Amino acid sequence: MDRMALMGASFFSLLLALNGSLTTPQILARKGYHPRLGVLLGAFAGLGGGLLAAVVLLAIFPDRGGLAVLGSLLGGIAALVALWRTFPTRTVQTGALPEGRALKLNIAARNIRGAIIRGLLLFAVVAALLSLATLIWTIFDRTIGLTAVQYEVAPEALLLNGAPSGVGLDDLSETELGQVLAENARVNRLRVFILQNVVQAPDSRWAAISTQPVSEVLRRHEYPAELAEMAFNQLDAAQAAGILAANLERDTLHDLVFTEIVRPQVVQSWPLWESLTRRDAIEARVTEKYPTAELQWHSWLSWDFITRQLDPRQADATGLRPAIYGSLMIIVLTIVFAFPIGVGAAIYLEEYAGDTRLNRIIQTNIANLAGVPSIIYGMLGLAIFVRALEALTSGRVFGLDTANGRTVLSAGFTLALLILPLIIINAQEAIRAVPGSLRQASYGLGATQWQTIWNHVLPYAMPGILTGTILAISRAIGETAPLILVGGATYLTRDPEGPFSIFTAIPLLIYRWTMLPQAEFRNAAAAAIVVLLILLLSLNSLAIILRNRFSRSLS
Repeated sequence: MDRMALMGASFFSLLLALNGSLTTPQILARKGYHPRLGVLLGAFAGLGGGLLAAVVLLAIFPDRGGLAVLGSLLGGIAALVALWRTFPTRTVQTGALPEGRALKLNIAARNIRGAIIRGLLLFAVVAALLSLATLIWTIFDRTIGLTAVQYEVAPEALLLNGAPSGVGLDDLSETELGQVLAENARVNRLRVFILQNVVQAPDSRWAAISTQPVSEVLRRHEYPAELAEMAFNQLDAAQAAGILAANLERDTLHDLVFTEIVRPQVVQSWPLWESLTRRDAIEARVTEKYPTAELQWHSWLSWDFITRQLDPRQADATGLRPAIYGSLMIIVLTIVFAFPIGVGAAIYLEEYAGDTRLNRIIQTNIANLAGVPSIIYGMLGLAIFVRALEALTSGRVFGLDTANGRTVLSAGFTLALLILPLIIINAQEAIRAVPGSLRQASYGLGATQWQTIWNHVLPYAMPGILTGTILAISRAIGETAPLILVGGATYLTRDPEGPFSIFTAIPLLIYRWTMLPQAEFRNAAAAAIVVLLILLLSLNSLAIILRNRFSRSLS
């Protein structure tokens, strides 16, 4: 039999059983029966009639699952109607209202119906809480657990004075760590380490800096005096390693050697629950499959994960910093554009616009736009902001042209369009809730219409407006489809530098990482989800604080 058809038939049969348990007690109570009997018979009739009809139809027409689903709906309805009509009547109501035993049965039927509905509401709350708890646990279960770590170069095998050191990194002095860098890293990488960790110059300036003298590159840092006039790109390995050792603390040198030369790599990971309950089996598997690997606890959510650049090769070495900057810049631009326009439109529609046919059409369209799928707004943003207004969104009109219109500005405009109807509708409801007596009192004291709106209506409506803004921000910050269409990158090694920069965002990375074949990237995606939730809660908390401040000032 068709399993999907049986699942659909079962769903409709359960709905009919619920309907029967709610309606049958009242009907049977009027006929003189106790309503508890009606609950049992109504549920049995709806469930049994629907499933029986579906099974019979699937047996006759095994290839027509849709017919079986429709038959379950009709069969359950027919069973309930037959129960209501054919059940014998024991008492006849003579007056317009029930009396005596009939009144008691009627009241009992209403109480039973209320108890069933109350139980359904409680079940809905429990199911929602369980679903939320399951979601949160699933996310956190992926953010920490055991990992099998292999090293590209074992710490004991690092060259020191031309031979393996034979000791761990913790046993090496600061000078020895500098020698390890000189003997185990290529000179070009050492120069990059200086630019990254000592000079802290942006990637875009490396080419220009490399040809300058060491004295210019390391103007505020330590370097041997004899190297002052030497071009930076002429430094050899020993000289570059010496500069690193002179300017970096031992812990920084240790981390640099560990991440750039030892290069630990997670070859397999396990979630938290499995790590706690199947530790022996995991150790046996690591010993068998990865004999040179170490089993370590690893938290995918860490400060390094938040502050590092993206790395598409290793999940344990990737970071989220460009995506965090991109998400913050996009959402700030979204609020800056959408909030004043949305509130201004709501003020006009509620306070200035009359009840004309044109305004009713505008109001209907705003309500319809609030339900348009987000990918449609992405297509609109691609057509208007990325292509039609490319000169503006790429920065060409300001002398810039770096991203071909696929910039933070385009993303901010697109998400602003997405949440604009929501802000307008919620702001209208908040303004509409302001008592008319407040306006009349202001007019009676000689205030103009705008003075009344600015000094009385808006402060009174602001808590409701900010509540709507919270909901709009919550939708915008998690959107992925519009950002993909306007050109959001899923791999970006540099931070966005302004509204005319190319960008990535946290939802884009979560989408990308969950699609990669390596299981470890799904752990990184879980950590990114936690960061996104923290970011969302922080922005919502700020809006709630502002809302409460307005509420206190009114009271």
